[in-house]
Amino acid sequence: MTEMRAVPTRTAQDAATQEPRAQSARRPPGDLGRRLTARRLQLGLTRREVAVRAGMATSYLRYLEECSAAAPGSGPLIRLAEALEIPYTSLTGSAVDEPPGTGRAAREPRFTELSPAECRSLLGTHGVGRIALDVADGPVAVPVNYTVIDGDIVFRTARDATPSLAQGHPVAFEVDRVDDAFGQGWSVLVRGRASTVTDPAEQQRLAEQEFSAPWADGARDVWMRIAPREITGRRIVAEGPGDVRPPDDARTRPSQSS
Repeated sequence: MTEMRAVPTRTAQDAATQEPRAQSARRPPGDLGRRLTARRLQLGLTRREVAVRAGMATSYLRYLEECSAAAPGSGPLIRLAEALEIPYTSLTGSAVDEPPGTGRAAREPRFTELSPAECRSLLGTHGVGRIALDVADGPVAVPVNYTVIDGDIVFRTARDATPSLAQGHPVAFEVDRVDDAFGQGWSVLVRGRASTVTDPAEQQRLAEQEFSAPWADGARDVWMRIAPREITGRRIVAEGPGDVRPPDDARTRPSQSS
């Protein structure tokens, strides 16, 4: 007699776990998945840790990271933005072509001055900031990829490009972060004198410690350094019940449960 074996029943929970894996195996990750993964790795977090923070299943987070067709509602995305400590619009990529700060003010904002140590911490080791200087036509501010080396702000630019005109002049350098979803953010302002690095050995040393090449194309072999004379900063945070709220476009979309 042939032995009869029971066939396991595929529960709804099993389907929710297995379906994302099956779909992710068929499709490459989309922009949302790449942003999720990049930010998670930047924070040094595992999928499970992020899922716990966001109150969702680890398998669902894996689905969002690996499946290009994933289209979660605003609810899961808001929780993920909080878990990953980034603005909602940065996670969704909806603000790529919009200026920062299009969200509404928080109900009870609190303005604080930052200490020099807090400013240096926010300035970090690298990023994109704006250098402000005077040129023949008047003051201008342009973005540059910067690296902090030995306490100085260092960046590369092209010969005769606007940043190169800062040589020998006092300048301002500003970095900031705006969270449209929660109506808060911070800014750090550095003031000092800019100089061109001409010593080949020093240029080589800076190149070895540079985090990233400039995003802009073309030959950018002019090394500039800003020696901070003064560093100040400010932060606006939301306080009080009900201050955390999604942007208008998120509130108008139906929420999709995780």
